Amino acid sequence: MPEEADPEGTAVREDRLLGGRLRLVQLATGHRAGTDAILLIATAGVARHLVDLGSGVGTAGLGLGMLGRAETVTLVERDAGAAALARRNAALNGLGGRVAVVETDITAPARVHASLGLSPGMADLVVSNPPFNRTGQHRASPNRARALAHAMMPDELGHWLKTAARVLAGQGRLAMIHRPEALPWLLPLMAQRFGSFGIRPVHARPDEPARRVLIGAVLGGKAPARLLPALILHQADGRFTPLAERLNNGEAEIAL
Repeated sequence: MPEEADPEGTAVREDRLLGGRLRLVQLATGHRAGTDAILLIATAGVARHLVDLGSGVGTAGLGLGMLGRAETVTLVERDAGAAALARRNAALNGLGGRVAVVETDITAPARVHASLGLSPGMADLVVSNPPFNRTGQHRASPNRARALAHAMMPDELGHWLKTAARVLAGQGRLAMIHRPEALPWLLPLMAQRFGSFGIRPVHARPDEPARRVLIGAVLGGKAPARLLPALILHQADGRFTPLAERLNNGEAEIAL
């Protein structure tokens, strides 16, 4: 669809992901859902109830719901504009009856979350595509909402992981995407509540360093950590690899 304005006057446009099956209204400029969300969808697995922490406009949670990999979904987002678009996207994809949007700060106290329906032990899967940058170590957007969406300190992510552990039932699973350089501080934070790690590096091309890591973990898991084979997104000529093409279309999954 051409660009239009939401009720607050912000320019938005409709995009299509997962081979055109997922319709997604999002901001016309600035950060937009793309490969990171697709990778999270591809590796999350299946769930009876899924919680997407920091869902933005709902890409990962709605994608998993649309593909039939999650029966019901709770999207958790603190930005009012993004939460409104998430509700709109749920309805646009015919998922309104299976999706709830909780508008709250993930670092808020447990009693606040519970009052909004984000209850202990409610989910068997949590997915998260958190802000990658560390506050103060990158050029922040002058737009406060966008700045918050792109940066956080390690202790803030610790609160996210605490919330993830609280909403998961016993042996529930966490799937997260992040940058490789975060592993030295991210894994110790995760290990406080999770275990049985599966870590898969993601490379744009075979001869380049990994740009992302996909991390799977189990609440209270005890199995040894596994470093999984790398996922390569592009061939030497720049085209997507056959597997990456299938992931983009929602036609394949890769385990963590």
